[in-house]
Amino acid sequence: MVATASDMLPLGTPAPDFRLPDAVSGREYSLADFDEQPLLLVMFLSNHCPYVVHVRGELGRLALDYADDVAVVAIAASDLSTHPQDGPEHMKRLAEDLHWTFPYLFDETQETAKAYHAACTPDFFLFDEDRLLIYRGQLDGSRPSNDVPVTGADLREAIEAALEGRPPLAEQKPSLGCNIKWKPGNEPDYFARTR
Repeated sequence: MVATASDMLPLGTPAPDFRLPDAVSGREYSLADFDEQPLLLVMFLSNHCPYVVHVRGELGRLALDYADDVAVVAIAASDLSTHPQDGPEHMKRLAEDLHWTFPYLFDETQETAKAYHAACTPDFFLFDEDRLLIYRGQLDGSRPSNDVPVTGADLREAIEAALEGRPPLAEQKPSLGCNIKWKPGNEPDYFARTR
């Protein structure tokens, strides 16, 4: 396992559009499907990554806590030839077992992951009502190898700031996790910077 950090896409970047299938319902989602809530949280996850396993309960709690104000969507983009456990059937089972209330989309071509500059799992991108990036970075300081409790503190603080009309957090720490498993030859240019 290679610990990889977020690429830290510039704040103010518009949310790239996508059209991806939900592993649970089979329905296709695009950016416009999340217009009802003022904030949008896009999370890049994988089933197998210990960093994701460590926080996935908090992801469900956070989505429920902010259900009225934050549209949440998770996306998986692993190369299934090397990581079949990250495929749609396993995504569906995991989302159902954890009672996740948000769509868990599969990015088979990895083009959406590249558009968002996703580098690791988990990787978090929070957008404001104009769908401009206001936070990218870690959920909190907890890691599988430390004793810091999983609280979602950093991401929750960013959400609260946005809901209260405050500017984006000045200090944003990169997320850390497993590198996205790119298909051979599909690695984006920014991937070398995040390793």
